[in-house]
Amino acid sequence: MPSLPKFLTALPVYNEARHVSRVLDEVVRYADDVLVVDDGSGDGTSQLLAERRDVTVVRHPENRGYGAALKTAFEYAIQHGYQALVTIDCDGQHEPQRIRQLAAECSTADIVSGSRYLDQFLDPQGVAPADRRRINFTITAELNQRLGLNLTDAFCGFKAYRVCALKKLHVTELGYAMPLELWVQAAHRNLKIREVAVPLIYLDEKRSFGGALDDAERRLTHYREVIDKALTATKFAPPVLPPLAMPCHEPAETC
Repeated sequence: MPSLPKFLTALPVYNEARHVSRVLDEVVRYADDVLVVDDGSGDGTSQLLAERRDVTVVRHPENRGYGAALKTAFEYAIQHGYQALVTIDCDGQHEPQRIRQLAAECSTADIVSGSRYLDQFLDPQGVAPADRRRINFTITAELNQRLGLNLTDAFCGFKAYRVCALKKLHVTELGYAMPLELWVQAAHRNLKIREVAVPLIYLDEKRSFGGALDDAERRLTHYREVIDKALTATKFAPPVLPPLAMPCHEPAETC
């Protein structure tokens, strides 16, 4: 494994009272610096976080959205001089023991993205709901076609970023579609991207996307609108060669 950069691990959290203590107990075993972005929780999550002394908490006074929480984490990592940022969700769908692996991969890539479909693990936990799997595959294929990428999982929240690469991104999408804007900007900036296989774990198949987005077709339409908007904003032209990083041991270029 490549040497570890100075890295921050960040968790976007909204109403995760059922999971947050258990997940954080595991995360702090594998990460020295942990940031929790509490996105206006109202279910007791904030009180649980207030009792911890082993993590840093930034709280949004009101719920702003998944993308907004990640944007806060990006800004914190930049402002505090970290070399890498690992993001991990707080619903138990990611394995904290893989945090250091993702951080280390930032030595040869700007964005290291977990993929639940890159490899088939022997013991998947749960089954991805049919509509989510269909939408993920559809949007991933469309991103690959339009951006010249070779992704297998456009939506996995378990990622690592070189912080100097984050400085090149301008996130405006504050909801669950934020990763799609990020992929467009990453391709536009020709960032080096690598996927790493992570297990498929689904513990809460009924998790809400909020309001109208719980309808699969409306969600798919919204995702496409976000991609179109990001393409227009960047005036993106597909690269001659895709910026997906193939396995190698060469250092990433200096940002």
